[in-house]
Amino acid sequence: MLYILYELEQEFQEDGISFCFSVAHINHMIRKEAKEDEQFVKENCQNLGVKFFSKSIDVKEIAHTKKIGIEEAGRNSRYEFFDEIAKKTGANKIAIAHNANDKAETIIMNLLRGTGLSGLKGIEPMKNGKYIRPLLECTREEIENYCKEKKLEPRIDKTNFDNSYTRNKVRNVVIPYIKKEFNPNILETLNRLSELVKEENAYITRQVKDIYNKIIIQEKPHIILDLKQFNKQETVIKSRLLLYTITKVLGNCQGIAKIHIEDIIKLCQNNIGNKFLTPNQNIKIFVKNGQIHFLDQR
Repeated sequence: MLYILYELEQEFQEDGISFCFSVAHINHMIRKEAKEDEQFVKENCQNLGVKFFSKSIDVKEIAHTKKIGIEEAGRNSRYEFFDEIAKKTGANKIAIAHNANDKAETIIMNLLRGTGLSGLKGIEPMKNGKYIRPLLECTREEIENYCKEKKLEPRIDKTNFDNSYTRNKVRNVVIPYIKKEFNPNILETLNRLSELVKEENAYITRQVKDIYNKIIIQEKPHIILDLKQFNKQETVIKSRLLLYTITKVLGNCQGIAKIHIEDIIKLCQNNIGNKFLTPNQNIKIFVKNGQIHFLDQR
């Protein structure tokens, strides 16, 4: 990734376009070799004249304290650090190294969890306008071949082979099995599925936004929707409206499961006064006087 970005910078400069970038490296303190990896990246940055930032975080301790999985703790820590460095350097984009394999793995993991349509999109090229994934269309094999061609010797994270992690099991067991027994082009198939789903999901999202704008009563100080108009919608639209509205309130839908959405729809259908739901600790939803109220509890 480091070398690829360096060569792109040189190429863009020749075209009369230039940009600068920094490298942010986080040590999760899980592997003994992690400090060596950090030093490896640091030395390469020094040789290339690239600003380097690093941080060591005890991810296992964070996971234990917050009672979350190690993967989630690591992901949260990385993004917090990336945001911190972006703010410090004035960067307007954060490049993440996800590739086509990661996208296919995510789709399979979402399927195993019982995803809705949006989960079949997998990983998207851009998130929140800030995070970009320039390698998302490249397979892991293509990246490895590039390294061989350029005589690069990247470091390998040995935890990638630990199948106690769900993603690793999908990567090392499930996908190779599907390739061998069912479809040797499974990566291309899943990525094609992702594109089709993305188009259909974009259409539904536009419809949901239109309906939201028609049934909204107020957005400040909290969002209120018209209950009667909400109840007229198809169940799939109701579900999407609730997820869309909760995201407007909280910025995301983390912790909101299918059962929560079903309970909110039942609450709206029954239209019982003085009843409320708290699908997670950050939001309170209740029905009153023919209106659905969404209160930010943070």
